[in-house]
Amino acid sequence: MVGAIKIDGVVKRFAQQDAEDVVALSGIDLTIEAGEFVSLIGPSGCGKSTLLRLIAGLNGADAGKLYIDGEEIHEPTYERGLVFQNPMLFPWLNVHDNVAFGLKARKVYKQNKDEVDKFVELVGLGSFHKSYPHQLSGGMAQRASLARALVNHPKVLLLDEPLGALDAFTRMNMQDELIRIWQERQTTMIMVTHDVDEAIYLSDRIIVMTPRPGKIESCIDVRLSRPRARSNPEFLNLRSRILGILNFAGNEKEPSYYL
Repeated sequence: MVGAIKIDGVVKRFAQQDAEDVVALSGIDLTIEAGEFVSLIGPSGCGKSTLLRLIAGLNGADAGKLYIDGEEIHEPTYERGLVFQNPMLFPWLNVHDNVAFGLKARKVYKQNKDEVDKFVELVGLGSFHKSYPHQLSGGMAQRASLARALVNHPKVLLLDEPLGALDAFTRMNMQDELIRIWQERQTTMIMVTHDVDEAIYLSDRIIVMTPRPGKIESCIDVRLSRPRARSNPEFLNLRSRILGILNFAGNEKEPSYYL
């Protein structure tokens, strides 16, 4: 499995009625290696989720190009899985059938039925194959959403604030689950987050973006050994450095969307 991403001079605008176009992204150049875990972080509205949707192929760039393994991205495919903040499970389907949905849509379910069970087990829902979304906790529903994306064996998994709606305890457990799955699957992962600590805990590299129009301010390598301790002085120093880049270093109270 590969999954290298190259973003070359990407610009994205959004038209507004009776107003100038909003420039969401301006001149984005970025290379993400196969198997890398990268987080995108920056102020609200800086284009993080827009960039993720461009990589997914859900939207097209107004200028520049995006590539996966040297092939230009034109449309969504199962090779790029996408997980949103809300699990978006089908309420009329149980966990097994939610996870199997993409395989059935691609008409490859029969030969991959065992894969569904495998990935339900992988995300720790082995006892909940027949449970429906309303019977699941928020963390369990997000696990099911991850399994639904992973069962297609994507080269790249795109995570749009996937843990943002969870309570703090569940969120930390899910962070560990993400790391475990990433290490086991060696899938390229690109995650949007507003949480600096989360980005440091999970990532090989953190991409800090500017306020709109979104540009890349810094690319920061996270050279901390795993598993990572949030109380480690190196962790805390890196946290201060990133907050400094975000122009919030020294504030008594950080904005809520960074906590």
